[in-house]
Amino acid sequence: MNDNDLGHEREGEDAPPASHEEDLAMLGAFVDGELPAGECEALEAHLADDPRAAARVAAYRAQKAALRALCEGARVPGEGAAPGAVEAAGAAPAVLVLRPGAPWWWRAGIAAAWVAVGAGLAVAATALVPRLAPRLAPELTVGSAPAAGRGETPEAFARRADIAYAVYSPEQRHPVEVGAADEAHLVAWLSKRLGKPLSVPSLAEYGYTLVGGRLLPGNTGPAAQFMYENDAGERLTLYVGSSARDRDPVRLLRDGNRRTFYWSTERTGYALSGPQTEPKLREIALDVCGALGGKPGQW
Repeated sequence: MNDNDLGHEREGEDAPPASHEEDLAMLGAFVDGELPAGECEALEAHLADDPRAAARVAAYRAQKAALRALCEGARVPGEGAAPGAVEAAGAAPAVLVLRPGAPWWWRAGIAAAWVAVGAGLAVAATALVPRLAPRLAPELTVGSAPAAGRGETPEAFARRADIAYAVYSPEQRHPVEVGAADEAHLVAWLSKRLGKPLSVPSLAEYGYTLVGGRLLPGNTGPAAQFMYENDAGERLTLYVGSSARDRDPVRLLRDGNRRTFYWSTERTGYALSGPQTEPKLREIALDVCGALGGKPGQW
């Protein structure tokens, strides 16, 4: 972790107290796996009762996973390697291509130009938005439902679940925050954070066992992700969050070789993501939907 990750105060404001900086440093060390075992266990117990600290840890881990995914995407497979060494490239560091930056005076001029353009657009928007808003977005006009009540669309919910699967399913050392060995604590913790009772359906008949789960940010509040794995190392994730709809049918989102089946029941959204073929994953999704109180047979 670096200083930027800890969030500097704006220029001109007083620096945070030393104790606050030490707390942030401890959270960073916890995410990086640098704390002694005793301190790590104590901090895990503290996170269960400190929503702000738990949210910061989740944000740190999401940032770290995103950076790792970025570096993995930038790796140049086999470049400069001896014949037959490509198989061992998994342990090699990622290779990033860096290009020389423009002179400071050029960057300053470009920044000033963009500031001027932004100011002009802001003035134009101030004059035009009140006239165009009723036509472009009637739901945002006076008298419409509040934003929190509308929530996100089912498709946006599924996209959020798909991204969470893409980020965390490849993780080997930290795929979850709380492991399956502490399932009772995991379910109680996530139920408290989401404000509704949660349950973890069994996928044993399909050859999958629970790995654990984690807390994630949702569109209007916290969300939960439960991860499963089979003997071949394939993983599925069940993403759970709030929904503005009482009930939605089971539908499919495709993204590359990933598939996500999503639905909602009693204002709770669910999304099952995995690499499975569509018929097999759909069978599992319908079974999970029924186990969680849905009625897939009626859809």
